[in-house]
Amino acid sequence: MTIRLANAPVSWGIYEFEGLAQTYTYQRVLDEIVDTGYTGIELGPYGFLPTDPEVLRAELDSRNLRLLSAFVPVNFVNPAVIDEAEATALKVGRLLASQGAIAVVLAADNGSNPDLVKRAGKRAGQSALSSDQWDVFAAGVNRVARKIYGELGLKVVFHHHCAGVVETAEETRNLLGRADHDLVGLCLDTGHWNFAGGNALDAVREYGERVRYLHLKDCDPAIRQEAIDRDLDYFEAAALGVFCELGRGDVQFPALIGQMDALHYDGWAVVEQDVLNAADDAPRQSARRNREYLQSLGL
Repeated sequence: MTIRLANAPVSWGIYEFEGLAQTYTYQRVLDEIVDTGYTGIELGPYGFLPTDPEVLRAELDSRNLRLLSAFVPVNFVNPAVIDEAEATALKVGRLLASQGAIAVVLAADNGSNPDLVKRAGKRAGQSALSSDQWDVFAAGVNRVARKIYGELGLKVVFHHHCAGVVETAEETRNLLGRADHDLVGLCLDTGHWNFAGGNALDAVREYGERVRYLHLKDCDPAIRQEAIDRDLDYFEAAALGVFCELGRGDVQFPALIGQMDALHYDGWAVVEQDVLNAADDAPRQSARRNREYLQSLGL
């Protein structure tokens, strides 16, 4: 097994969500990812890193960083916007392909539905969509994935995510059972899986080789329970620190890595330290501690 480690702009508070301020320049984020021991990066919101392929390549090459993927949220529930969504995904995909990236990470338009934002982490056993809506959703995912792979040769993985329609284990199952097995893999986000009420180790056991990309994130069970007890929404829980540093929550990383080893996983794992209140040197220090924790596990 070979797991190579990356980090992402989200660890510096750089999100796709609208209305969140960005504190750090892309140059600082790139420098600090390298400084803390990672060799790969995700794109972050389109436009955070340079979108001119030559400029981007120069920035990455000068730091020996590999661009891996980009998170592309789409409202797959609404078939009327699928043409626009496909065009956006292809635009991002072309930039990725120009840099030798490996995947497009598709997701629902998380954080856009106030009810789902409010009930994040509290919906285990429920489904946000009807059976017919799941059919529409999966058809859209398949269409975009087929286009991305056919035109760009990039793999597609789907990212379940709290505060969206694919949050819980049941919802992930509803989608992946309808999505093309060869075209659409699972991007397992360990922290989101646990925050949604599941156990990320169970996800690996259920999906096996269909786990084709990893986001390593931890979840603090005490803060999760506090968020439930106080009826906090997704952003309030995140600001409270529900996504703690690796090894400080309830994600069973040693067993999970062992399970991926048994599957002969050969790919990347992206460390994500989701923060909404990044300040000063905190992101770099967290990135370093997360890297040291993974090194203690043999990565």
